[in-house]
Amino acid sequence: MTLPIIEESVQKKALAADKNGDAHYNVISALQKSIRGSDTDAALHYLARLIEAGDLTIIARRLMITAYEDIGLANMPAVQRAITAIQVAERVGLPEARIPLADAVIELCLSPKSNSGITAIDEALSQVHQGGFGDVPDHLKDAHYKGAAKLGHGVDYDFPHDYPQDWVAQQYLPDRIKDAQYYHPKSNGRFETSLGRQYWQLRQAQRRTLNGQHHPRK
Repeated sequence: MTLPIIEESVQKKALAADKNGDAHYNVISALQKSIRGSDTDAALHYLARLIEAGDLTIIARRLMITAYEDIGLANMPAVQRAITAIQVAERVGLPEARIPLADAVIELCLSPKSNSGITAIDEALSQVHQGGFGDVPDHLKDAHYKGAAKLGHGVDYDFPHDYPQDWVAQQYLPDRIKDAQYYHPKSNGRFETSLGRQYWQLRQAQRRTLNGQHHPRK
């Protein structure tokens, strides 16, 4: 046994044997942060270390989380391609799994980024946790039972498909939080830029017309 052989063996053992140790979780964290930071080469390096450790399960889980958390609405097609690549990797197993995983990591690194989805749901959850909720408006309540109409449940509900462009302004949030906004669109990618335009148009139209007026039906 020569010293170089011993050193190489020790290094490989350290990579493979630390699946439950701090170092392993540091590599997992570094993988996501490198993708988030758009550093392709760093992300490939940490991916390689996880592949060398044979931890396909954690690679798949972390890449799925990263795709939705950090790329998200900026490039949903890339997110879907990443999920497909992960499914292929899980199906074929290592060592071949390294190929679709590398493709996914490279695209996620170079994709525009947005965390607006996780930010939106976290804001909504935070408000709910702090007691920021109220009664569901009567016109949105379930009307599929005897006596619902007498309670005013569902009586004044406007069915959006009965209106031009399948939309009508009406209040959906409880009175206490009727002006709440959780989603804050970003414009890093064309996909979310388009969603953002639609979001603001609908929100502004909703605010302008919530005065009890009904839109003409089709």
